[in-house]
Amino acid sequence: GKYRDAIRSFWKGDEGKIGEVAYRLTGSPDLYQHDGKRPYASINFVTSHDGFTLTDLVSYNKKHNEANGEKNHDGDNNNLSWNHGVEGPSDDPEINTLRERQRRNFLTTLLVSQGVPMLLGGDEFGRTQKGNNNAYCQDNELSWLNWEKRDEKQKALFEFTRRLIQLRHQHPVFRRPKFFQGRRIRGSEIKDVMWFNPGGNEMSEEDWGLPFARCLGMMLSGDTIDVLNFQGEPIRDDTFLFLINAHYETISFLLPGREHIEWQLLIDTALEFGFLAEPKSFASGEELPVIDRGACLLKLSAGAQAQARQESFRKRPFDFPHGVSQPVPGKKE
Repeated sequence: GKYRDAIRSFWKGDEGKIGEVAYRLTGSPDLYQHDGKRPYASINFVTSHDGFTLTDLVSYNKKHNEANGEKNHDGDNNNLSWNHGVEGPSDDPEINTLRERQRRNFLTTLLVSQGVPMLLGGDEFGRTQKGNNNAYCQDNELSWLNWEKRDEKQKALFEFTRRLIQLRHQHPVFRRPKFFQGRRIRGSEIKDVMWFNPGGNEMSEEDWGLPFARCLGMMLSGDTIDVLNFQGEPIRDDTFLFLINAHYETISFLLPGREHIEWQLLIDTALEFGFLAEPKSFASGEELPVIDRGACLLKLSAGAQAQARQESFRKRPFDFPHGVSQPVPGKKE
């Protein structure tokens, strides 16, 4: 699927993907809007019953289907996967930390995307098929779900996934029944979705066209959902800012909004548990570092929503970092 391929390519660090990622995050309007369909026509998944599990997606560059008895000729060869430095299980703490962060990146991206999320059973606790991407013929532990044998890392991933799903249920801004317009709504200064570069500026046409750009900010307006509840009242929600960085170095983002606007950091995938124990406050115009190959989700504090839906009052020029090579920790494959 297009969602799967775009999100995998982006987090793998491939160039020229931010434009397509923006479409996929917003329900794929380029695929469905012109046919009169709604965002929920987009079934979003990173992994499915065919192909790698999420853990294998970040642990293997190649399929390993030898156990299927077809000399590894079966199964898809185009997996858009990345092992992060070594093929299969690793005892390198740096590689394992990066793989765990990438799993959180994929799950966070999936659960904040417009459309219908589809999660492969077992991904929520790190199930592996040891690199087998075509395990239909394996009626054994390779394909079974083991609900009891979980270590602390698996328990942490399960809890992170549970909280992501809970967050999505609590906030209709992630489940809009209509596509974003990307323009000012009803003559106001408020846009339903805005895109920022790390300098606090709205993305320009030039920014979108840069092949080496691997970082992006997306702000979702909670008071432009344009849907009524059963009582005929407009549905209102919080405003969120999603920052993603697939570059191999930390990138600092200037937070948008007029002066004295407060943002609360809820999720930082650099953290082992993803969610902060207590939200951390940042002011508009303040810099928030997003770790290499990491993501952050912030919520606008209660207050003047319209004042936040603007470029940062303190902007700086920003040049997307160049770099074709992808430095990775540990040894090479």
